[in-house]
Amino acid sequence: MTTSRTFLVLGATGQTGQHFTRLALEAGHHVRALARTPAKLATTHEHLEVVQGSLEDDLDLPALLEGVEAVVMMVGDVAAQRRRAVNTDLVRALVPAMRRSGTRRLLYQAGGLSAAPGTRLPLALRVVRSTIARDYLGQHADNEAVMRYLDAEARDVEWMVHRAGIGSDGPSKGELHRSSSTSIATFVDCAAYSLRMLDDDSAVHTCDSSRYRRR
Repeated sequence: MTTSRTFLVLGATGQTGQHFTRLALEAGHHVRALARTPAKLATTHEHLEVVQGSLEDDLDLPALLEGVEAVVMMVGDVAAQRRRAVNTDLVRALVPAMRRSGTRRLLYQAGGLSAAPGTRLPLALRVVRSTIARDYLGQHADNEAVMRYLDAEARDVEWMVHRAGIGSDGPSKGELHRSSSTSIATFVDCAAYSLRMLDDDSAVHTCDSSRYRRR
């Protein structure tokens, strides 16, 4: 990406969000980060603005979106998402606020076990989701509700969904590329892919996974 932009990052203190924020700043962008606990954000930078708050708050969306070119959502709260669709509620409020502010682009990070609208996960992933990843069923349902809403009611917004197969916080394993299948990737590689994705017009209105390119 060659043009400096201002991103609103929701989930900047999370494992992928920390990497995304650092990489965006290193690339010359400005970041406004919403953080429940600002001290958890390891990065400091002159182009980083930290706003204290959480998705459970009554957020001042017009203020958060002022001057923002793109919103990046890398948020998840397993316990809260067992009770209600936290992310869906936020996106339903966020999209109209984006329309009013003129913020055009939204990147939403979902999990690789969340099915895109109108599709079904492969059998192997359905088995993993219902067994090993059973504790995250509420999170997957919330992600899927977000994707259905975006697909059905927000086609005027330049949204893109990264259905990331995040596995660990280890070192980079290579460069991810958009794919119909999923690689188990590191947080830093998922963050780097999402940053590139924001500049990829062909990714608009897609809910794809990412995969390491075979050598």
